[in-house]
Amino acid sequence: MSNPAYIAVDWGTSSFRLWMLDRHGDVLAERRSGEGMTVAAASGFGAILDGHLAAIAAPAGLPVLVCGMAGARQGWVEAGYVDLPAPLDAILTGAVSVPGQTRDVRILPGLAQRRTQAPDVMRGEETQLLGALTAFGEGAHRVCMPGTHSKWVEVDGDTVQGFSTYMTGELFDVVTRHSILSHAVVSDGFDDNRFGAAVLEAWEKPADISNLLFRARAGQLLHGLPADAARAQISGHLIGLEIAGALEQDDEGVVVRLVASGRLQTLYEAAFATLSIACTTIDADEAVRRGLHAAAVSIWPLTR
Repeated sequence: MSNPAYIAVDWGTSSFRLWMLDRHGDVLAERRSGEGMTVAAASGFGAILDGHLAAIAAPAGLPVLVCGMAGARQGWVEAGYVDLPAPLDAILTGAVSVPGQTRDVRILPGLAQRRTQAPDVMRGEETQLLGALTAFGEGAHRVCMPGTHSKWVEVDGDTVQGFSTYMTGELFDVVTRHSILSHAVVSDGFDDNRFGAAVLEAWEKPADISNLLFRARAGQLLHGLPADAARAQISGHLIGLEIAGALEQDDEGVVVRLVASGRLQTLYEAAFATLSIACTTIDADEAVRRGLHAAAVSIWPLTR
């Protein structure tokens, strides 16, 4: 078994992913949980990290490199931003150290788009992009990175020119947990056929989104719409709305580079297929590990 060289962490708003990697970037151990920034801000970032490190018996003194919301203003230590347009490797030199730790813990910066009419920020996705670059090839690319806050990014070569954030995942959580629509969604089932139809409805009529969303409740009351169909319908409407905002209806020939994994990969691939939009997929977990490895190699001599 290879010797561990460092710990890589992707700390999102609602999720936590940790890998112990060797000097080649190969995975030796892995941990995942729902202890994202929201939970960690209350429980303590250091305590959560230490708990996961103990669970995999990480050697004392092994350095830790973190990307994502741990570097936000409300996070562990603010890591700042690299301003656009910027080459992705600019994040490699912006890592900040977390004080008071028994090991070397560093957090990578995010990216900032400071346009007055379209301000935007990202944390974590820039590291995924860095890791996905080799799969893109040369030229300009439209990249979709779904999540709690989905990112649509314009990449030209190794440079990020701009991006837009869509609160799709958070909106789904809010409307299915804290609105009248929570009464329509009482199971975790999912109707794939209803999802595709809802994606198309929102794509064709994005201005009607508040009306489309309410149909899940009305359909249940008047026509016995099953809970699995209601859940899929709400999801489809919100994802269809996102795609309608990110792409032009007549944007023919576009190929979307989808950086996703798991359930989100399945949903977005199905949505693009429904809308006859070509896409190629890069695994999000693999991409973020590649990006973290590129950053780790630039920070530490990984010769253990």
